[in-house]
Amino acid sequence: MHAGYRRRAVVYDVSMSVRAGEIVTVLGHNGAGKTTTMKTAFGLLRPMQGKVTYLGEDVSNANCARRVAMGMSYTPAERFVFPDLPVHVNLRLGALREPSREERARRAERVYELFPILQERGDQLAGTFSGGQQRILSVGMALMSDPKLMLFDEPSLGVSPAIVQQILTALRRMADEDGRAIVMLEQNVGHALREADRVYVMRSGSVILEESAEEMRQREHWWDLF
Repeated sequence: MHAGYRRRAVVYDVSMSVRAGEIVTVLGHNGAGKTTTMKTAFGLLRPMQGKVTYLGEDVSNANCARRVAMGMSYTPAERFVFPDLPVHVNLRLGALREPSREERARRAERVYELFPILQERGDQLAGTFSGGQQRILSVGMALMSDPKLMLFDEPSLGVSPAIVQQILTALRRMADEDGRAIVMLEQNVGHALREADRVYVMRSGSVILEESAEEMRQREHWWDLF
């Protein structure tokens, strides 16, 4: 797949996949093409060449709303909550397309099971949460749409190590217990490898390496990849 902005490609011949119940991490510095790749996967950009396939269907021309309806979610690195609204309203907006009150309640229970703070502080304005708590809320909002494929752009960005671990543990449970496919973009190799199953490394708009997370963890150093 080639992708980019206007007529300028910044991602070249990128091919990636993720299976149900798997966590895939995409590593690379700023400018490597990670976010462009994810935006194209979600439909914010259309591929210049190649295609995006989801559950065996070519969705290259499907808009974001269609992809959400099909079971995809995307959480950007910044501006990922509604700060002037209470936490419980943020979560409810995550399930905006679900008409069943019972189903919305079931999804909320799963969110609260993974992140009790969201229930404990449900009436608090999201903007008064710390950065890490807002990131937790963003994960909960994504989960409220009951996605089969969850895309996260740098979930550890600006977040304390303790909250990063809490988020990663929750993502692992979502993959193992719910069978969700999860893709994370990361610059922090240590965080990225904690719960990942497979890793792609991007540099200058292309994938330069694909291997298991275990193989990556066993490397003596990573500097040559970046």
